[in-house]
Amino acid sequence: MTDYDALIAQAEALISGVPHRIANLANVSALIFDTLADLNWAGFYLLEGETLVLGPFQGRPACIEIPVSRGVCGAAVRENRSQLVPDVHAFAGHIACDSASRSELVVPLKRDDAVFGVLDLDSPSPARFTEADREGMERLARVIEQNI
Repeated sequence: MTDYDALIAQAEALISGVPHRIANLANVSALIFDTLADLNWAGFYLLEGETLVLGPFQGRPACIEIPVSRGVCGAAVRENRSQLVPDVHAFAGHIACDSASRSELVVPLKRDDAVFGVLDLDSPSPARFTEADREGMERLARVIEQNI
């Protein structure tokens, strides 16, 4: 079980007062990848028009562009809410950037109620992510939003 209070405190210490958006996202992705067990990808996609563009991440190479109309990341943007997917193969429109991924958690990042990107976590294990993970990552997303 992840100690989200500690993770969030560490993230705040890393990025609070640091004016470099990409550096902050890079450090947070590294922190997540180092802290959470059983991940094969942790990172960010940033919205440019109707396309999510790859941002800082940890893990295997990833899709560079994801249309908002497709995939779990696109659904998070379209629906303006987190997506907790226990089995990505059962998700209509899933984009297999890494064939090893089996479950996914995507949290939208917002400014003034508008989505500007997503925090994306992938695992090679089915049903890796729980409601506690969703809630913890949503809390972390609020810290990220306030500091980038």
